[in-house]
Amino acid sequence: MSHLVSFLASFGLALLLTWHVRNLALANKWVSAAASDRHLHIGRMPRVGGVAIVFTFFSVTGVVALTARLVGARSGFLTQNWLGLLGPGLFIFAVGLYDDFRNTSPYLKFGAQIGAATWLFGNGYQIVSVPLVFGARELGFYLSLGATIFWVVLITNAFNLIDGMDGLAAGSALFSTIVMLVISLMSGNFFVSMSSAVLAGAILGFLRYNFHPATIFLGDSGSQFIGLTLSALGLASSQKSHTMIAVGIPVVACGFPVLETGLSVLRRFMNGRPLFVADREHIHHKLLAMGISQRRVAIMLYAVSALFAATSLLLVNQSGRSMTLALLIVGTVVWIALQRLGYLEVTELQRVAQRTLEQKRVIANNLSIRRACESLRGCSSFSQMCRILEEAFAKNEFDRFELRLAVASDAFVAAAPSSREKGGELYFAWAKPGTSAALQDSCWSLSLPISSARTSRQGAFILFRRSGSVPLRIDVNLLTSDLQPSVSAALARVVNVTELPLIDNQEQFAATAS
Repeated sequence: MSHLVSFLASFGLALLLTWHVRNLALANKWVSAAASDRHLHIGRMPRVGGVAIVFTFFSVTGVVALTARLVGARSGFLTQNWLGLLGPGLFIFAVGLYDDFRNTSPYLKFGAQIGAATWLFGNGYQIVSVPLVFGARELGFYLSLGATIFWVVLITNAFNLIDGMDGLAAGSALFSTIVMLVISLMSGNFFVSMSSAVLAGAILGFLRYNFHPATIFLGDSGSQFIGLTLSALGLASSQKSHTMIAVGIPVVACGFPVLETGLSVLRRFMNGRPLFVADREHIHHKLLAMGISQRRVAIMLYAVSALFAATSLLLVNQSGRSMTLALLIVGTVVWIALQRLGYLEVTELQRVAQRTLEQKRVIANNLSIRRACESLRGCSSFSQMCRILEEAFAKNEFDRFELRLAVASDAFVAAAPSSREKGGELYFAWAKPGTSAALQDSCWSLSLPISSARTSRQGAFILFRRSGSVPLRIDVNLLTSDLQPSVSAALARVVNVTELPLIDNQEQFAATAS
């Protein structure tokens, strides 16, 4: 009953305060225009919604903490827990509010998040162990501090990052908070359950003015405070149980913002962009680009957040089937989302993964080229040179090669009767058995210039491959940096040898050369 009363009190207070804060901001022109094309609003909007949420949260929880202390209730919601969250929460709120007015450096905000996380750690909000990695053994001081900072900064930034569309960050946070409330009620953690109930009421009251079309935004003050508070409640909820499940529930409950953050970091890293530079590649931007309205995008992403939240509840039942089902749901949602949203980075990662699986074949092809380069250094005749090249390309992805060389005299051609000569050019071709003579009309080619300063002859070694074939499983750098100079050097050595029996193993290419 006390949770319901606190929730309703928080909801009503947030409704009233958000209305007053919005009107006060408009009256004093505490508004900001869209700073870049990633912002979706038109016109100037207040970005101080966090004021109402923070004041509501600490006012209601403060009254509950004081009441519990006065009546002597040993509920766990005492001064130590409440004050442990008050200082870091107000600190990150103040830094965020300053940024809402001054647009500070992202490095300052990042430093403030680390400072707030360290403050929380000192107040007892800690990751004591990570069973999935270290088993039942507790972390040492420095590992525990590092893990706590990482978690707090991750969740704080996650909600700050998705605060780019009307109602998105607040709505997603509401579902995560509801999960915290349910889990803490089941485990008997009064501090977390009461704090979650109050935070849920504050968010819902604010969301009345923030859903599309929004009249006030959370701002950094609100989104960072919500993220920090949820990360702290996640730490507090797992303190009574050091199992992998207790640690995993908050992660899955905040699944959507965590997924968005992971994608953003991966995307910017792969594109060589600074991590703190904003872009229009977020999930909600992708959906809007498909022609979906803001209201529908918000509802769709609420559904995703709700799905993550419901999935995290499966982890309460610590059976293997529940864990498997939860992982299957999360994996399926992520996979479908990435496929439908069309992230080029995901396509590139798939190519890299496929290349990794085929690495054995890549290594074999590369080694055949390296062996050919070694053999070419010791070849003494043109026919031997051609055999070396045939052996090198017989089992890789190229379908054909041609060797063309400008000749200086008729005597040279006469000494090679099975070659083809036209306009002073010596021509030799090889193709895999069964290759059609029409290959050149449906393929791409790689031409490696062949030259020799000593003989003053110019030519080309041309590789052909069918268009639309499987990915090329060979290092092209080997062809340009190793094979090309090796062929040039070998030709320079054997070009003046009198006996040059050239062998063309595909008679059907004779017409192509004539």
